[in-house]
Amino acid sequence: MCLACWDPAVAQAAGIDPCHCGAPYTMAAYARLEADLNRRQMIGGMGAVVGMFAGFGLQPSEVRAQPAGQPLLLTNLRYFDGETLAMQEGRNILIEGGRIAGFPGIDEIPEGAEIIDCGGRSVIPGLIDCHWHATLVGVSQLVAMTQDPGFIHLMAGREAGATLMRGFTTVRDVGGPAFGLKLAIDQGAVTGPRIFPSGAMISQTSGHGDFRLRSELPRFPNTPPNAIEQQGVALIADGADAVLRATREQLMKGASQIKIMAGGGVSSLYDPLDTTQYTEREMRAAVEAAEDWGTYVCAHVYTPGGIQRAIAAGIKSIEHGQLADEETVQLMGDAGVWWSIQPFLADEDANPKSDPIQQAKQLEVAEGTVRAFDLAATYGVPLAFGTDILFNPAGTGSQGRQLAKFARFMSPLEALHKATGAAGQLLALSGPRAPYDGRLGVIAEGAFADLLVVDGDPESDLDWLDDSTNLRLIMKGGRVYKETLQ
Repeated sequence: MCLACWDPAVAQAAGIDPCHCGAPYTMAAYARLEADLNRRQMIGGMGAVVGMFAGFGLQPSEVRAQPAGQPLLLTNLRYFDGETLAMQEGRNILIEGGRIAGFPGIDEIPEGAEIIDCGGRSVIPGLIDCHWHATLVGVSQLVAMTQDPGFIHLMAGREAGATLMRGFTTVRDVGGPAFGLKLAIDQGAVTGPRIFPSGAMISQTSGHGDFRLRSELPRFPNTPPNAIEQQGVALIADGADAVLRATREQLMKGASQIKIMAGGGVSSLYDPLDTTQYTEREMRAAVEAAEDWGTYVCAHVYTPGGIQRAIAAGIKSIEHGQLADEETVQLMGDAGVWWSIQPFLADEDANPKSDPIQQAKQLEVAEGTVRAFDLAATYGVPLAFGTDILFNPAGTGSQGRQLAKFARFMSPLEALHKATGAAGQLLALSGPRAPYDGRLGVIAEGAFADLLVVDGDPESDLDWLDDSTNLRLIMKGGRVYKETLQ
């Protein structure tokens, strides 16, 4: 600021000319200078970002996009539509504008259509993982809590591309700062699945989302957020008012649904598995805020008491729940509450745990898994597939194999349905907060053209999901990201 602006009287006494800071020619000069600086910063920033993405292999890698106005026809195939528990044949699949436009007969070839011969293979909807942590899956817990956020997000971007190449075209992210990654994928800067983000996991003090060390206690009103909260992984909120605010903050960021912690967990050291977390009033605060925005709340919880409280509060999706008893599962079935369940079996695909406390909790959950599947079938609870691979970079490749494990508890097509049509129904609970305007998980007219052409018979088994080379074509929104049909 010049002297004339600072004190005009002093300037006049000193014989200084009046200020010209606000003159049109001065402002125009400022505008030119600012535009040039912004342009240089943008170019430099874009170069840096593109360079980083290229170094990590994150640049978009689609094989081809459907030319504007040109239909695409998949021929010579059988298909599972994601809903009917049978393979269908005698039809082709027509795609226009990134969506499924119809099912012409095998001799009907629309004029000008590009034809992809599937070689008699099976076509299924793109897979959906309803319990995923896009920014936490590809790094260890130590890295997530201590490393530079930029590195963590770059690793998440790399893992997003790998997720798509495993055939998962959509994920429901149930905790973590996935908003930026979602935006980058949607804008084509990074290859990856569609993301339904929850934002930060909302947790009470001492809850499953409280990652603080005991040495960080106590917490006072003026205590700043810890690193995990600052990064948007979790958010500690006690009392209905605090939960209400935390929920609204995640909705403001763009959450398609809200995730709260309603009971103890395996990965956390300081909350026993049997604990019930959040009062019903606190849970209701989250539910009411979400419902005001036309969406819903899902809850991490394993035990009967926590599940029953969550249902009473209006929560629509139970995450995990392997320790539920028969009374509780019947209550879930009667209320039409979704069960987002994972094949936790304490096997080679389990998230690694070195602490004896965590190992004991993991084993307890695994012992309840088989019974949980049986009870769900008995009481007609709607199931959706999820993995919850967490802080486990070496385990991400098991994503498809874990879906194949569902076929131990039901027929292969029923298992596939839990990761396609059923999962799409769960995602649809987001209502107007759903980030994508179209049906997912189904091969139906008007649905998004998210499709896989596979070497394998979905009616016989799903073991072929363990090897991504069996995915011969991967399509998301009509764009082909992998094609090895010939």
